Amino acid sequence: MLAQMPKSPRFPPNAVAAAPAPRIVEVLAFPSVQLLDVTGPLQAFATANDQITQAGGAAPYDLRVVAKGGQGVTASAGLAITAAPLPRPSSAVDTLLIAGGPGVEAAAADPALVDWVRQRAARARRVASVCTGAFLLAASGVLDGRRAATHWSVCKEFAQRYPAVRVEPDPIFVRDGSVWTSAGVTAGIDLALALIEQDLGRTVALAVARYLVVFLKRPGGQAQFSTALSLQSAEDEFGALHGWINKHLADDISLPVLADQAGMSERSFSRHYAEATGLTPARAVERLRVEAARRMLSESRLPVKRISQRCGFGSEETMRRSFLRILSATPQDYRSRFSS
Repeated sequence: MLAQMPKSPRFPPNAVAAAPAPRIVEVLAFPSVQLLDVTGPLQAFATANDQITQAGGAAPYDLRVVAKGGQGVTASAGLAITAAPLPRPSSAVDTLLIAGGPGVEAAAADPALVDWVRQRAARARRVASVCTGAFLLAASGVLDGRRAATHWSVCKEFAQRYPAVRVEPDPIFVRDGSVWTSAGVTAGIDLALALIEQDLGRTVALAVARYLVVFLKRPGGQAQFSTALSLQSAEDEFGALHGWINKHLADDISLPVLADQAGMSERSFSRHYAEATGLTPARAVERLRVEAARRMLSESRLPVKRISQRCGFGSEETMRRSFLRILSATPQDYRSRFSS
C-alpha cells in the first residue's frame, strides 16, 4: 500500500493574513504550452491554499487555467490540460499569469488572443509571465518601457524583437511595478513564491517553499547556467577570441589587447562584439573569468586567493564583487553549494 503524502506543516494561526475574498489567479495556456510553466506556479498557489485552510483560514486563491476556445490544450510534453474558456476581459481578476512554451510563437501571432491579453492585463491588479510567456506579454504591449526577464537562451532574440522592453538576462524574476516576469521554466515557482509572499507574508511563503522543497529565495540567478552558452551565439565571429581569452585569463585583457587580437580598431571591435553577444567586451571577460573560477571552486581544493589570481581578478575582493554581481553569491557560498 502506497504511503500517503505528508500533510503540509502547520504554523501559528496569527501568521495567517486575513483575506475577505479569494484572489482570482488566471493562468493562460495554449497549445504546446510548457507544462511546468502552468503546473509549477499553480502548485505553489495551491499549497498556499492548503497552508491557510489547515490553519483554520479561508483559501486565499481561486485558481483557474484558461485557454482560447476553452476545450483544453495539449502541453508540449503531450499531457492534456483542462482549461476554461477565456473570461470576458472586463470580469474580475486579481493576477493574470502568462505561461510560455514552444506554442508561444503561434499564440503571440494570434491578434484576438493578443488583444484579450492586453485588455485582461489592464483589468488585473498584477500581471506576470513565466519563461517565454514574456513574448506574448510583450506582443500585447504590456511590457513596453519596462524591465523584463525571460529564458536566458532567447534573451537576445527577445531584445531584438521588442526593443521597447529592457530585457535583463540574469535575474530569476523581475518586478517592474505591477508587472512581473520570470526566467526559464522552474523560475515560475520562484515567481509564484514571491507573489505569495507579497500577498500573505514571509511566514506563509516560507512554509510553501519548505513543503515544495525549494528555496524561498534561490541563491544566484540564471547567469549561473548561461554564461558560456550565451556566448556561443557569437562563435562564428568571435569563437577564436573566446578561446584565446580562456587561455589568458590571468593576463592583461584590456580593450586594446582584445581589439588587436581580433584584428579590429577598438571602436569597431566594441560595436561588433556588443552586437554579436549583447555584452561589452569588459563584461564578457568578467563573465568568462567568473565561469573559470566557478569550475575551480567546484572541482578543486585551491584556496580562493589562488583562484582569484589564476582567473585574472587580482584579488579576492575583486572576485567576490564579480560573483555577487553575476551570481548573487560569494565564492565561498558557491563552493559550499556546488563543490564535488
